[in-house]
Amino acid sequence: MSDGNKRLFCFGLGYSAMALARRLMAEGWAVAGTCRSETSAENCRAEGVEVYQFNGSKPLKNAAEILKGTTHLMSSVPPDGETADPVLEWHYNDIARLQGLEWVGYLCTTGVYGDRNGGWVDENSALEPTGPRGERRVTAEARWMDLWWEDGKAVSSFRLAGIYGPGRNALETVRKGKARRVNKPGQVFSRIHLDDITQVLYASMHHPNGGAAYNVCDDNPAPPEEVIAYACELLGVEKPPLVDFETADLSPMARSFYGDNKRVSNQRIKEELGVTLKWPDYRGGLKALL
Repeated sequence: MSDGNKRLFCFGLGYSAMALARRLMAEGWAVAGTCRSETSAENCRAEGVEVYQFNGSKPLKNAAEILKGTTHLMSSVPPDGETADPVLEWHYNDIARLQGLEWVGYLCTTGVYGDRNGGWVDENSALEPTGPRGERRVTAEARWMDLWWEDGKAVSSFRLAGIYGPGRNALETVRKGKARRVNKPGQVFSRIHLDDITQVLYASMHHPNGGAAYNVCDDNPAPPEEVIAYACELLGVEKPPLVDFETADLSPMARSFYGDNKRVSNQRIKEELGVTLKWPDYRGGLKALL
């Protein structure tokens, strides 16, 4: 299948965006986007992507010209320390003026739901983020979702759970000697494999439903110490000892992640987008990565 007339522009050519880019380029799409550093830009150019540098501190030069011809637009740029969304801060009008857009996606996070004491949330649940980082995410998503085009196009938001995949997973953590098992009774996290992020985005691009938010996560919210234990089992190494959360030596960032405890429903990606997860839980995903 060839889509030679399609062009994806992605603000933030990171881990998830580049996985999607590779799939689309294999089908004949043109892909362009932004990177923060020249090193990242060189790596993306080596894969055939048209790259511009953007770190959020100043606008792209000639943005209207750079964005011209874009049929699909995505942003994976997170809030920075001061701004809810650096992309819209500089380029709201450039994006709003784009003609010929067929799909727009914003990569968000399940952190927008905050803490539910282990309870379930779906896309209709109230957004009750904990902490300023989560609050900026809610603000950013709302700004993206407020973008409407004259031909009725709107943005879809993808609320991603904890991402893992090649080069970024519990097996790598164990191999590098950085694994720890923190015991916080009742704590669970939702996860999603890179392959499944790609197929959710791909399905949405081919069946656009502007204005919708989608939880992107697997079927099995699980305690983090259980995932590390399974990775150790697969590698045939001894599990690190369980450390109590209250006394664990965690960075403020790492400790903040444990402040949110919820189970995230993924029914909408299955029912509306027809997605069948390739890796419905971390066990199958880690086994394949090994």
